[in-house]
Amino acid sequence: METQLTPASSLSHLYDRDYYLWLNQTAKLVREHRLSELDIPHLVEELEDMGRSEKRAVESNLVVVLMHLLKYQYQPQKRSNSWKVTIREHRRRLRKLFQNSPSLKPYFEEVFLECYQDAREQACDETGLPRETFPTESPFTPEEAIDRDYLPNGDDETSDDW
Repeated sequence: METQLTPASSLSHLYDRDYYLWLNQTAKLVREHRLSELDIPHLVEELEDMGRSEKRAVESNLVVVLMHLLKYQYQPQKRSNSWKVTIREHRRRLRKLFQNSPSLKPYFEEVFLECYQDAREQACDETGLPRETFPTESPFTPEEAIDRDYLPNGDDETSDDW
């Protein structure tokens, strides 16, 4: 049973009561070009939130990649396939984000150093190694962070099995 569309003021009240229905009704209004009936303030809020969400995804995935690259480089004795899988998966997610939204690539480069600092702290917490173990400046470039074949070699380790 489909609920009838409501005027914008009622649609606005629906936003807080039944978000899913609000989304469906908003989409229907847009599809039918009934733009004067849209709940514009909430629609704008949702669109802006979508953009913020994409940026958060870039940051989150980048921190995970950098943290695991640090662990891989500074704990060679503990290297595991699960670390490689994690690096590969989060690089894949970043590539997908850039494929779907190429305009996020400059944002990735903009937040790279900040994300590295977060990754450094997390690597310290996760490994139990002193913070000084990890360089204050990223030993990885943005390109290396998303390069599907790059792994830090550490002392005399090789990444031939990658």
